[in-house]
Amino acid sequence: MTEAVSPQLTSIDILRMTSDVVASYVRNNAVAGDELPGIIQTVHESLMHLKNGTPGAGEAPKPAVSIRKSITPDHIVCLEDGKKLKMLKRYLRTTHGMTPEEYRAKWGLSSDYPMVAPNYAAQRSAFAKKIGLGRGAKQSRRRGKAA
Repeated sequence: MTEAVSPQLTSIDILRMTSDVVASYVRNNAVAGDELPGIIQTVHESLMHLKNGTPGAGEAPKPAVSIRKSITPDHIVCLEDGKKLKMLKRYLRTTHGMTPEEYRAKWGLSSDYPMVAPNYAAQRSAFAKKIGLGRGAKQSRRRGKAA
């Protein structure tokens, strides 16, 4: 199906798409006859919501854990699926196809909501300072000559 859902679609287009989706689903899944009207209605409503750009019923996002409990010293909990992580940014991109900005916007988080667990960030910071990162080039050279 190469058609894209857009506001220019007519109701006949939506009906055709509904029949295509339902036919494909029924072809590949065992469906009782009394379930078919509900499937048709659900698919049609979903396509109409996509066409109109309105969220469907019950689509308000609910986090896997409360936002307040998502940050602990040792890990950050992903609000999408509840997975505990030390670093959230890469996981969001690879698993959910989201940027940190999109994630923060979706869940109504502040722009300073961390993407790294606090203890892990402190550990990495201490390591970086230990090896001399973050100092000016002159200070690093002086330390190298003094040693």
